[in-house]
Amino acid sequence: MSVSLKLILSDDLNREIDRAATETQSSKGEILRKAMQLYLTARHGSRQGLKLGLVDPKTDMLHSEIIGL
Repeated sequence: MSVSLKLILSDDLNREIDRAATETQSSKGEILRKAMQLYLTARHGSRQGLKLGLVDPKTDMLHSEIIGL
């Protein structure tokens, strides 16, 4: 079973999603599904006391911590 949702996005966010879809040869729907899965994964991790961040793969150094998800 699947569900259809209607979203209202700012022009800026819509352009960024369009750009991401073009760059990855994906649909806007696929970009939004991946974004929702990332959000839900981050939320689940947060409940377990984990944090989400961007790590430099060469040095394993934390570049940015993502907060507020």
